[in-house]
Formats: sequence, C-alpha cells, structure tokens
Amino acid sequence: MKKYLVIGKPINHSLSPDLHNYWIKKYKIDAFYEKKEITEEHIETLINELKEKKINGINVTVPFKKTVIPYLDKLTLEANSTQSVNTIYFRKNEIIGHNTDIEGFEISLNKIKYDITNKEVFILGSGGVVPSIIFALKKMRVSKITISNRTKTKAEDLKNLLVKQIENRVRWRESVINMIKNNVNHFIEIGPGKVLSGLVKRINKEVKISTINNQNDIESLEI
Repeated sequence: MKKYLVIGKPINHSLSPDLHNYWIKKYKIDAFYEKKEITEEHIETLINELKEKKINGINVTVPFKKTVIPYLDKLTLEANSTQSVNTIYFRKNEIIGHNTDIEGFEISLNKIKYDITNKEVFILGSGGVVPSIIFALKKMRVSKITISNRTKTKAEDLKNLLVKQIENRVRWRESVINMIKNNVNHFIEIGPGKVLSGLVKRINKEVKISTINNQNDIESLEI
C-alpha cells in the first residue's frame, strides 16, 4: 500500500486527507493519505523515507513551502520561479520539488469561465501560496497586481522575488480600512488566525467576519 502525506504547522485544519482519500477510495487505489505536523528538524528524515520508498509522495503547506528547498535535488520550472514547493516526489534517483498551485489556480478560474485578462488584481497577504498566484496571474495576462501585507519586509521580499510581476504594494491595515470605507462588509478569514477579526474590531465598524477552519465551516458558509 502506498503512503502519501501533507506536512505543515499547524496542520489540523487541512482538508487534504479528506479530499485525497475520497478519490483514493472511489477509484480503489491501494494507498492512503494522512497529515503530519512537523518542525524543520523532521524534513531531512521525511526526505530519506521518500528515497527509501517508505513514503511515495509529500504535499507541503505553510510554513515549509520554501524551507524544504535545500533538501531537494531538483526543482521544476514552476517551483524554481516562485521559490515555492507544494509537492515532493522521487523520480530517477532524484528528489524533485514541484508547484501545482499555479496550475490549480488557473484551472479553477477556467472552470468557472472567468476571464481575468487585462484586469487589475488586489492580493491581501503574502502567505505561502501567493507567489504561485502571482505567477499564474501574469501568465493569464492581468494588467496590474497590487499586494498588501501586515509585515512590510515580507511584502518587499515577495516583490524582490517577483519584481516583474508586482507593480504596486500598499500597507495591509490601510487596505482593509479602505475596503471597509468602500462598503465591503463581509470578509472571509481562512485558517486558525484571528488577525483580520482583531483589526476590524479595533476599527469599530459593522462588518461581518466568517472564519473557515475546517470542512464543516466551508459547507455551512453563507455569503
């Protein structure tokens, strides 16, 4: 039986096992998929297990999408361009890091037939998946990308990595306030953090916050 897993910290909120095990069961694949919370010290051991075929594939989520890179033998074009890895596999005696976030984002927009060509895009935050989203957006020929983040240095690091992709950067707090002033009255906060909720409370405005931590939250979410 093949073994696959997703690694991250925190990881309890991940829906990846539910998703992958559904398709594994549906197509009667002799495999299972689980999640594992790790620290950076565990990465080398997991890579060795991949080489020994004790593990057949690894998905990577925050905060390790960049951290895993020094442990790999080779990066695909997508992973190298974004310096972000979400998939690790062993092929021809090499540990390879790939980034499927780019293709996944493109496919999602194409599936709903949303044409983003020449549109301006605003990105709130610069977390693990953002370099991939920016890479995909430029491939899809958007006209302008504006990124806003709480931490100035993190936004600047991202801009330096993808300098041709990002034309503008604004402060995170100012951008949230401006959205509220422009009558944005419903925000969705994904993950265990309460940063956005805390900011909106300090602004003291009537704004709805929906928090998504697990699959049940997604199924019951009302927009």
